[in-house]
Amino acid sequence: MQIDEEKWIEANAVIICTGASAKWLGLESEQRLNGFGVSACAVCDGFFFRGKEVAIVGAGDTACEEALYLSKLATTVHMIVRKGPDGMKASKVMQDRVKQASNIKIYWNSETVEVVGANKVEAVTIKDNQSGTVATVPVAAFFVAIGHQPNSDIFKGWLDMDEAGYLQTVPGTSKTNIAGVFAAGDVQDKNYRQAVTAAGSGCMAALDAERYLGAAGLH
Repeated sequence: MQIDEEKWIEANAVIICTGASAKWLGLESEQRLNGFGVSACAVCDGFFFRGKEVAIVGAGDTACEEALYLSKLATTVHMIVRKGPDGMKASKVMQDRVKQASNIKIYWNSETVEVVGANKVEAVTIKDNQSGTVATVPVAAFFVAIGHQPNSDIFKGWLDMDEAGYLQTVPGTSKTNIAGVFAAGDVQDKNYRQAVTAAGSGCMAALDAERYLGAAGLH
């Protein structure tokens, strides 16, 4: 395995745990306030904003799931969706659940202009991309749920991956298509993306690697 342009490491087994990175909108204020009210994980950080108003941007199943989760904690969830109802990516079941939630307010055809706040999130500025109307909504937190990108580019051409770039493993194991190479955590998990599930799959990979080495007489 090549570490850089000069150094190589030889190994009898490799466990890949490169994770996945959240996709961001690309706003300066979003990055500046990351960790100060801006988050890409409602399940991780939503509890800190119990009883407050929050905003979330996204239109897929994950965004709907996180909006529903936040609706159980926050007084109001302001959901920002770039397209209209017909352009929402989430399944109809998830869309219906969000629309039926009494404290989720959906902003259709809307985009985030800026996350407002000096040292913490205080509001979000939203623009209607059809009328051009701009509004600033007071919120205590801003959650980004527009997807994740697995950190798997360096394995392209070597390991099997799905269309989104998540490494594919043999069901029920951490084995990849190359013997002795295992994958664990978010780089191969597009459904859960939680620390506890990543740790569990890491344990699976360690056991799979140990068994592989033992079967090959490489202990």
